[in-house]
Amino acid sequence: MLREIVVIDEAKCDGCGLCEKACAEGAIKIINGKARLLADFLCDGMGMCLGHCPRGAITIEKREAMAFDEVAVETHLGKNNGHASAHAQPAGCPSSRMQGSEAGHAHAGGGCPGTRFARFDRPLIADTDDSGTGEPHSELTHWPVQLRLLNPMAPVLRGAELLVAADCVPIAYPDFHRKMLRGKAVVIACPKLDETSTYVDKLAEIFRHNRPVSVTVAHMEVPCCTGILRMVLEARQRSGVGVPVIDVVVSIRGDLLRQQELPAEAVA
Repeated sequence: MLREIVVIDEAKCDGCGLCEKACAEGAIKIINGKARLLADFLCDGMGMCLGHCPRGAITIEKREAMAFDEVAVETHLGKNNGHASAHAQPAGCPSSRMQGSEAGHAHAGGGCPGTRFARFDRPLIADTDDSGTGEPHSELTHWPVQLRLLNPMAPVLRGAELLVAADCVPIAYPDFHRKMLRGKAVVIACPKLDETSTYVDKLAEIFRHNRPVSVTVAHMEVPCCTGILRMVLEARQRSGVGVPVIDVVVSIRGDLLRQQELPAEAVA
């Protein structure tokens, strides 16, 4: 498949090993004093190793490569657990690593929780009534949620009801978890401040690979925020997947202004 993947310039690499420590998937290893990508299917292409290379030896390119294989990553990390080299020790702050039952759904090996996938089992909790007097609880089923960080092959996305939310919406809308997020897989983005050049391609990949049953786009009433709806509609067109899109608009005061379905387009 055509996708983004890391490229290592061995001429620039000095073998410091910082990229190996930063790679939560264990896709990079220092071999004969140089960083090497062990296999395409171990690299998710998010490039979290880039900022750790002091020599600028790592870049991202889009090319034909095997799809990222999360199961293979788990197997790879399991085989190396307990007898990895000093360069392959978990990176990041130990106090910030995922703990308890939630860690059981994440990649082993440590690393920054902000960039490593985790899935949460949420029990079905009924509200006491519709007045909001029941004990509030999170409806989040996975991490990360930022569109740039979430892997498009994450199993939580397959056949899901997908919520694509502008990142101001959860702040403005007071009942976001109960009335928008419940039962959905979510990604968030800011169409004004984010570097969005790759977002349409990533959303199209999510649609093609996962075939969501619906996509709800929640954005603020301000004009710049409608860019997230345009990204989703363009991604739907590129993907060729006729998924219905539900447009939800929230006011800057936190009121739900309107909700309308944009029917699935015919796919040629």
